Amino acid sequence: MNAIYLDNAATTKVKPEVLAKMLPYFTDVFGNPGSVHAFGRSAKLAIDKAREQVAKAIGANASEITFTASGTEADNIALIGAAIRNQKKGKHIITSAIEHHAVLHTAEHLAKQGFDVTYLPVDADGIVSPETLESAIREDTTVVSVMAANNEIGTIQPIRELAEIARKHGALFHTDAVQAVGSIPINVHELGVDMLSLSAHKFHGPKGIGALYLKKGVRVDALEFGGSQERGLRPGTENVPYIVGLGEAAELATRGLQEKAERVARLRDKLIDGILERVPYSRLNGHRMRRLPNNSNISIRFVEGESLLLTLDMAGIAASSGSACTSGSLDPSHVLLAIGLTHEIAHGSLRLTLSDETTEEEIDRVLEVLPNIAQRLRKMSPLWEDFQFRDKNSDNSNDKNSGRKEQLCTLN
Repeated sequence: MNAIYLDNAATTKVKPEVLAKMLPYFTDVFGNPGSVHAFGRSAKLAIDKAREQVAKAIGANASEITFTASGTEADNIALIGAAIRNQKKGKHIITSAIEHHAVLHTAEHLAKQGFDVTYLPVDADGIVSPETLESAIREDTTVVSVMAANNEIGTIQPIRELAEIARKHGALFHTDAVQAVGSIPINVHELGVDMLSLSAHKFHGPKGIGALYLKKGVRVDALEFGGSQERGLRPGTENVPYIVGLGEAAELATRGLQEKAERVARLRDKLIDGILERVPYSRLNGHRMRRLPNNSNISIRFVEGESLLLTLDMAGIAASSGSACTSGSLDPSHVLLAIGLTHEIAHGSLRLTLSDETTEEEIDRVLEVLPNIAQRLRKMSPLWEDFQFRDKNSDNSNDKNSGRKEQLCTLN
């Protein structure tokens, strides 16, 4: 049985076509893009083409694209650069409670530098309401940053409405679209955003390369110094092969995007419905419909997330957990806590994320294996034993169906 990879929110496999485009720029076309000779000019042309490809993928102009080493670096440049640039106007920044740590840790850094940060709450589906932003924004607010789609639970935010509120109050709006680009249609002008971050390895490009969209006329301060590359905003000799890979991956990802998204969403729904039906006391995290086409995040009660991941891995299925315990922390995901889950339920969360290469046979295999694993792990759980004891001795027969009622509610 071949291994099944369902951790595409963490990273994706580089497509062969992308690698083929990259390879010549390691060997044959190796010149420094800053050199005026033919070797340098060839490399510069490759960068220019990639910039056009990335811009086209998000509806931008090539002059609005800055290449970075990652989505994280793009987030840092956007938030810190914009905050420092506009601090004379005000030092208030707004973000959401469920952002990626690339944004949250950056906001924490700015708070230590004297900036005032507001973290917007979300509802039970993980959505930031426009009304919440409207009530939080102030005269001294300079930057608002809300992610386009959450990397854990897949919920898609109302970015157009949020950006409109920021614009009305004279604040810049940034969105971390690392999970969204290549998964759903993104057009920066339709969304009305001033800044947008993306990363190649989330849509079958190489790791170590990302980009920042800066709307024409938007200025941010540089965080690094030492060269004029990328208009001085991101100095250092350009990583030509990886920039080429980013450009090719962006073009491939957005080609036939609607059809690919519909196919992946069908498999996602089959996976979600199958788990909720076959695993008692499970629930879907995130909005049922307003979610990325490839994302499923399920909490399975009375099962510890790390044990679930390790057992799935032994069965040849790669997944990730909503719990941060896999990185050495005993604290559950900040995203799952923000949507109202208890620590116990958050610790038993499983994220299964598909790609356009995921097959129906792979989904069937997961649905065959996962219920048995969950049942086996529950038998070893003192929480499950205690729950069954209380259930048997309870006069309230509704408790036995509480889990099933919970999962049915998520489908309404």
